[in-house]
Amino acid sequence: MPRSVLLPFLLGLAIGLASCHSQPTQAPFLSLQAGLLITSSTTIVPGAYDLPGADSLGQPLIVIEGNDIVVDFSGAQLNGASKNERPDEYSGVAVLVRNSRHVTIRNLKARGYKVAVMAENTDSLLIERCDLSYNYRQRLQSTREREDLSDWLSYHNNEADEWLDYGAALYLKNCNAATVRHLTVTGGQNGLMISRCDNGLFYNNSIHFNSGIGIGLYRSSNNRVMHNRLDWNVRGYSHGFYSRGQDSAGILCYEQSSNNTFAFNSATHSGDGFFLWAGQSTMDSGEGGCNDNIIFGNDFSHAPTNGIEVTFSRNILANNRLEECTYGVWGGYSFGTLITGNTICECQHGVAIEHGQDNAIIRNYFAGDNIGIQLWERASQPEDWGFSQARDVSSRNYEIQHNYFVDVKIPLKISGTAKVAINDDNQFYNFEKLLVAEQPNPQFFLVKNDICQPDKWGDAAAFKNKNRISEAPLQEELEAWPGLARDLAPVEAFEPQPLPDGVDALLPEGRPRGRSFILIDEWGPYDFLRPSIWLRDVKDSLYTFLLLGPQGNWRLNGSQGFISVNPKTGAFPATVSALRDSASEELKLELEFTGEEVTSQFGEKWKRGANVPFRFYRFEKELDWNVRFYEYTENTHPLSNYEAFRQLKEQKPDAEEQVRELAYAWWEKPAPKINADRFATFASTTFEITPGQYKVSITSDDGLRFYADGQLVIGHWDIHEPATDEAVLELSGRHTFEIEHFEAGGFATLSFHMEKLK
Repeated sequence: MPRSVLLPFLLGLAIGLASCHSQPTQAPFLSLQAGLLITSSTTIVPGAYDLPGADSLGQPLIVIEGNDIVVDFSGAQLNGASKNERPDEYSGVAVLVRNSRHVTIRNLKARGYKVAVMAENTDSLLIERCDLSYNYRQRLQSTREREDLSDWLSYHNNEADEWLDYGAALYLKNCNAATVRHLTVTGGQNGLMISRCDNGLFYNNSIHFNSGIGIGLYRSSNNRVMHNRLDWNVRGYSHGFYSRGQDSAGILCYEQSSNNTFAFNSATHSGDGFFLWAGQSTMDSGEGGCNDNIIFGNDFSHAPTNGIEVTFSRNILANNRLEECTYGVWGGYSFGTLITGNTICECQHGVAIEHGQDNAIIRNYFAGDNIGIQLWERASQPEDWGFSQARDVSSRNYEIQHNYFVDVKIPLKISGTAKVAINDDNQFYNFEKLLVAEQPNPQFFLVKNDICQPDKWGDAAAFKNKNRISEAPLQEELEAWPGLARDLAPVEAFEPQPLPDGVDALLPEGRPRGRSFILIDEWGPYDFLRPSIWLRDVKDSLYTFLLLGPQGNWRLNGSQGFISVNPKTGAFPATVSALRDSASEELKLELEFTGEEVTSQFGEKWKRGANVPFRFYRFEKELDWNVRFYEYTENTHPLSNYEAFRQLKEQKPDAEEQVRELAYAWWEKPAPKINADRFATFASTTFEITPGQYKVSITSDDGLRFYADGQLVIGHWDIHEPATDEAVLELSGRHTFEIEHFEAGGFATLSFHMEKLK
């Protein structure tokens, strides 16, 4: 038995013996060890257990199996990784519950695993008051100035548990009527992932500051997800540079997950606040979807992409807070959807729906948005979408009632949409153009509205020539339109009631809010629990930094590459300016914090008053790349005829350019004279560098070969999704780098990054 658990074990044993006459059925105390099988109720001896995870997810450390079992871990902590292991190296499953009924797990801590807890084929599972923080997460390749496409996530398929590739704090599969409450997950990638689980209750959980998903559902219906704190589940954002989200989300609802209730949650500062997609089976057949979910009373503000995304499905979105998102609501191909009572402010687009039908947008408050409501359809549909082949996907049948627009630049942008009724006292105040209509909108009605600036219709004459604007009563016209607002039940009919013991999950007053506080490093979002320094601005040689952290004082202990730094001490938050020495390629600031307790990004603790170091480091080495593009044929195919392919670079290129960095992402042609598919890229640079050890990271899609001074260092020569390969090189003096790359079809990327290690 580990020494760390011996004393608690003896104390527990003594307590148990003293009370054995009054509690004859008390569960025995157990110590944890790899391979333990628990089949009856028990209490675990508290303490720390160093139990490394297995290489395979099929070899859990602890297995719980049986019926009517309560396992109280008493705060025991399972540690699966050493301090030297990185989070993307974590492996194994700590605890597996399988083939059981009425199992309760409480008071467990587990960190350092690919999956902390997994449960499968278990009915009426209860997991409560567990802390599954600091488990697996990917190392992110995106930097402050540029996004790396290998960081994108994909949850579109989980038929064979593909989600487990990304790890999870808690993964439930085929668990009917599960309850998870008071779960804590931070410093990981995916929190609570639910696959093929119905009739569950997931509430009062704190799953925040993770780099992937807070709570995810797949083929899971009739669940309640309520009162959860799901803020800062995000990646793919750099303030002022890119706002992508990379398919991270506070809540994910995928593939035939219907009749769920999502209410009173806070999922702010997440890639998407709420991300719903009907599923591949719907895309293939046109049938089904993630339908009849109620999304009520949540805060999905400050999303880099969408506050709420609901696509190819029918749902209710009511009374949600959606502030400072790129899209408040993205509802592509939604049908029969009610959007009501939402506050949609400071978004680029308030509500945007392409190819939607029979939707109602009622009693929402729009303020400070660039565009309030945008409806449209495109000229053609993707050929591989069964959805658009099986269904009529024309944009049609909208009722827009009782909405309030204030300081919205363009309240209405509606194009190519039939049967739109904008009626019953919408109010429009202080806009630049009331309505933009780039394509005709057959049977368009704009009646009984309060318009404060009737002279600002936009291109009024052109609009009136294309559209029917009627001041007549609409009753006769509306009678023939199916699925509109008059057919929808009032909010009271579907409004969920807060749970009696549900917490107030919304961000408290005084907590940082706004996308400027989405701060992401190579391991995920910053959680404000440790001292940190962030580069905010560069103007010529002047660098401006933001310092954040717990309450206390910081000071500058040293610097490299800067002529001056001011101020040199202070309290958080702080702004520091530094003047760069243009001759230096390495920029360093070494700082120290003393104050309140600190928790590192890997979960280590520093007590109050400890001296905690933190630093800024940046390697700025500019390389002059010559980049040449060629089209290739079957005779010069990179996989079947590599030598002929390589000889292409001896010929005159089809296109050529000089760049300071390789950071390509090609959705179309890389150059006007090059086809979008089947092209080659050859890039080379020669440079001088100070002696040291350097790490090269290259992201590619598709094939990649990297040469240093003529020697092959990285060979990833196949057709693949965006992937990052790394190599460590000893460099000194003059060197030449060469890259060979080919694109076989579809999207392509080539991105090079180098940093000095020592």
